Amino acid sequence: MTAVITIVNKSPVSRIFTNSFRGAKTFRSITKMSNCIFCKIISGDAPAEIFHQDDKMIIFKDIKPASKHHFLAVPKEHIPNVNSLSKNQIPLINDLIAKSKQVLADKGGNLDDTRLGFHLPPFNSVSHLHLHIISPVSEMSFISSFVFKPNSWWFTSVDQILEKLEKSKL
Repeated sequence: MTAVITIVNKSPVSRIFTNSFRGAKTFRSITKMSNCIFCKIISGDAPAEIFHQDDKMIIFKDIKPASKHHFLAVPKEHIPNVNSLSKNQIPLINDLIAKSKQVLADKGGNLDDTRLGFHLPPFNSVSHLHLHIISPVSEMSFISSFVFKPNSWWFTSVDQILEKLEKSKL
């Protein structure tokens, strides 16, 4: 079965959707999507305030911060979203979490007043997996608190994702 990919251009970010359940596996083997803003940041073709970069990930400042410290940890491999993750990617998620906490601590963020999580499709604005690191949570606006509400239909905690992946058979 071949994935059918439709690219819908919406400024400033293109969204990539697949209408085949095998499409996620096809995407996993692609390391760079030409219309993905995060792939462009990774390759240096788009600007970002980068705090960390290694062979697996990049961490940079969110362009619309919800609090004083709001970073995105993005794997360099193009993974569309949390629904595309498999059990064998748990180490990647754990690395994103650990490095994010280290960057937050280095930037003076409060690890005791932090939210880490992912937006769930279709509520993710960029179709490239990215972990939100937000601190201090206590200083978030009402709207931001709603947008990044843990374990809602639109945003989930890292703990919930890890639990789901541990239980998965793939």
